[in-house]
Amino acid sequence: MNTADRVLEEGLITTEKIKIILIIAMPAVIENFFQMLLGFVDTLFVAQIGLEEVTAVGVTNAILAIYFAIFMAIGVGVNVLMANAIGDGNQKRASAIAQQGIIQATIVGVLLGMATLLFAEQMIQVLGVTPQVLEIATVYFQILAVPSILMALMFVFSSILRGTGDTRAPMKAVIGANIVNMFLDYVLIFGFLFIPPLGIVGAALAGVLSRIVGTAMLLYYMKRNSSLSFTRSQFRFNGKDQKALLSLGAPAAGERLAMRIGQVVYFGFIVALGTTTFSAHQIAGNIETFSYMIAYGFAAAATILVGRLVGAQRYEQAKQYAKLIAIISAVFMVGMGALLFIFGGTIGQLFTDDPVVIKEIGTALMIAAFFQPFLAIVLTLTGAYQGARNTKFPMYLTTIGMWVVRTVAVYVLAVQLSWGIAGVWVAIGLDIVIRAIVLWYRVETDRWIKPEKEVSEKEELRCHCNPQVKHAHVSGCVNNY
Repeated sequence: MNTADRVLEEGLITTEKIKIILIIAMPAVIENFFQMLLGFVDTLFVAQIGLEEVTAVGVTNAILAIYFAIFMAIGVGVNVLMANAIGDGNQKRASAIAQQGIIQATIVGVLLGMATLLFAEQMIQVLGVTPQVLEIATVYFQILAVPSILMALMFVFSSILRGTGDTRAPMKAVIGANIVNMFLDYVLIFGFLFIPPLGIVGAALAGVLSRIVGTAMLLYYMKRNSSLSFTRSQFRFNGKDQKALLSLGAPAAGERLAMRIGQVVYFGFIVALGTTTFSAHQIAGNIETFSYMIAYGFAAAATILVGRLVGAQRYEQAKQYAKLIAIISAVFMVGMGALLFIFGGTIGQLFTDDPVVIKEIGTALMIAAFFQPFLAIVLTLTGAYQGARNTKFPMYLTTIGMWVVRTVAVYVLAVQLSWGIAGVWVAIGLDIVIRAIVLWYRVETDRWIKPEKEVSEKEELRCHCNPQVKHAHVSGCVNNY
C-alpha cells in the first residue's frame, strides 16, 4: 500500500500518523536541499569567472523566478486535483488530470521558450543592467530558458508523482540532475581534456543538460508508477479540466509573485539604510533560506495528505492532519531557529570579513530564530489550504502581509525609529506571526476547505435546518469561504 493511502485508515494512533507524515515529508525536505545546492554550486563556479557573470546569473534568476512561479502553479493544480481524485477512489480521474497537466505544461513551456528567444534582451534590459552584463545575461538566459519546456515538465512530472503520494521519485530525480549539473558545471565552465572552457555558456549548457536528465528520470518513474494509467484518448485538450487546473494554480502563482513584488517595495527602505545594512540583510536572508527546506517539505506532505482526505470528504481528519503536520514542522524549525541564534554570526563570516556586516547578520538571524516556528506554520498550512482546494485565501493574506504589514513595519521600525537591521527583521517576524495566527484560526474554525462538489439539496436543507451540523464535517456541511 502507498504510504499516503494509509491516511485514509481509521483508528490510527498519533505515532502512526507522525510516521506517515515523516515518510512523505522527508524526501521533499531532501529534494529542497539539493535544489538549493544547485543554485549554490552555480553561483560558486560562476564567481570564479567574474563579477559581471555573477550579475548576469543574478538578473537571469530574477526573471526565471517568474517562470518558476508559473510552472509551480500548474504543479499545484495537478498535485491537488490528483490527490483529491485518489482520495475519492477515482484513479482514472487522477490519471486524466495528470495528462491535462502535461498538456498545459507543454503549451506554457513552449510559449515561454518562444518569448525568451524573441524578447530575452528586452526582459533583461528592464532590470537596468550595464551593456556588458546585458550581453552576457542575454546569451545565458536564452540558452537556459528557450528550452523552458524542460523546466515546465520537470515541475509537472514531479507534481504528478507527488499527487500519487510518491515523494521519493522527485527527490531521486533532483539528486540525479544535481550530480550531473555539478559535474558538467566544472567541465564546461573551466574545460577538461579536449573540452574547451566555455565560461558562462558552459554553465547554461550544464543547466539544460541536467534538466534533460531530470526530466528523463521523472518520466521513467511515472511509467513505473502503478497509480498512473495514461491513454491516448485523454491526451486531448479538455477545457473543463484545464480551467480547474488554472483556478487552483493561478492564485498559488499569484501568492509567489505577490511576495516577490512585495520584497521589491520594502527593499527600497532597506537600501536607504545604507549599503552595509542592505548587504547584511541579503546575506542573512540567504542563510535563513536553508530553514525553508524543512517547512516546504512538510508543506508538500500537507498538500498530499490533506488533498487525499478532502477528496474522500473526511474534513475532520483533514483538519487534524493539517494541524499535526504544522506542529511537527514547527518543532523541527525550533531546532533550526536555535542554530540560527547560536551560529548566525559565525556563518556570516563565510560570506564577508567586514565586522560591521557580520555583526548585523548575527543580529538579523538572532531575531529570525524566534519566528521560525511561525514560519513553519505559515508554509505548512499554506500547503494544507492548497490540498483543501483553497489557494485564493493564502494569496490574499500574503499580499496584505507583504505589501501592508511588512512594508509599513519596516518603514516605521527600521527608518522612523532608527532600529536599522533589527527593525527590518522584527517587521518580517511580525508579518509572519500575524499570517500564522490567521491561517491557524481559520483552520480551527473550519473556514478553509473548499469542497469540489456542490452539496446535495438534502444535505443543504439539513445544514440550514440544523445549525449544529454546520461544523460537523459531514459531507457537504462545511464552510465554503
